[in-house]
Amino acid sequence: MKEKSFSVDDDSQITIPIRNLLAIIFATGVAVMGYFDLIARISLLERQGAVTEREIELNSDFRTRWPRGELGSLPADAEQNIRLDFIYERVNAMNDDLEKLKNRASGCE
Repeated sequence: MKEKSFSVDDDSQITIPIRNLLAIIFATGVAVMGYFDLIARISLLERQGAVTEREIELNSDFRTRWPRGELGSLPADAEQNIRLDFIYERVNAMNDDLEKLKNRASGCE
């Protein structure tokens, strides 16, 4: 029995049905597209994680510094404080007037 030798050189020929060749090309294309989609998705999730972590740090800083007044106040807060001061003065003036009326009424009797 004579053994066949198997050798590969630049003159070697491969025969493959066109249907199988197209299937291999298609499968390779799908695999490459899937790989790049997966890499893009991982990159997006890493970026979102980094952004979320930064927002949490900033929120924590804001949460502790805002009540202490270290970050200033909003214009609406200043306006509200002015209005509250005005109401406080008006209530004090009304209390003074009420005391005067009570004193007059008690002095008349």
